[in-house]
Amino acid sequence: MRHTDLTGKIVLITGASSGIGYATALEFAKVGARLLLCARREARLLELAKTLKETYQIDVLTLSLDVSSAEQVSTKLNAIPNDWSDIDILVNNAGMARGRDKLHEGNILDWEEMINTNIKGVLYISRQIVPRMVLRGVGHIINIGSISSHEVYPGGGVYCATKHAVRAISKTLRMELLGTNIRVSSIDPGSVETEFSLVRFRGDTEKASAVYKGMRPLSPEDVADSVLYCATCPPHVNICELRIMPTDQASVGMTHRRKEPEKTPE
Repeated sequence: MRHTDLTGKIVLITGASSGIGYATALEFAKVGARLLLCARREARLLELAKTLKETYQIDVLTLSLDVSSAEQVSTKLNAIPNDWSDIDILVNNAGMARGRDKLHEGNILDWEEMINTNIKGVLYISRQIVPRMVLRGVGHIINIGSISSHEVYPGGGVYCATKHAVRAISKTLRMELLGTNIRVSSIDPGSVETEFSLVRFRGDTEKASAVYKGMRPLSPEDVADSVLYCATCPPHVNICELRIMPTDQASVGMTHRRKEPEKTPE
């Protein structure tokens, strides 16, 4: 049972063109929210917006936006229509990983891409939206972190560092916004089957599929349901951190994988 009615509330979601962001948009559409969807892939955003409008009869505004560009974030968010400017819920979802190199063998361009998207993207978007929430005395910031916000693993040093940073940003915001009625939540999932691994391995489908082989990962819908849960808690309740893991995963480096059934001899 949902405690808070989100009908007509404005929800901004970054990275909304696929994966967790896409699934989160669907969940908020089902409860009648107005959606401001941001991502780099404009064609996907427009297709999603069309589907949501037709299926749920809600208002949807799309922004083709690269969160790693401070100029784009500032220019495009400051140009949104006045009737979209009072953001009620911000879902900082855009994020990515590149490679699994050891630190001393790492690709610096990969590092910069992760840092720019995962850390700077959250900062740039929050810097634009949070002041508006403070002026109104209402709002909810939901940052999509990772189990890597809490743990590390070989080959993931920089990615884990970026997600630790997201956790630090969330905790700091929670302290700085104390007394403003603005809530700050962090959703930290384990293994989720999205385009994440495909992006990490630059389109290598074999490497990407091996990440989930023999186990049942979370789906984007599982994480989106957790986001909606946090957003619909009563106003006096703040879910600070929510870690969600597949049953087949105990930690970032410990996963139960089932053996594939043996082939029957011909």
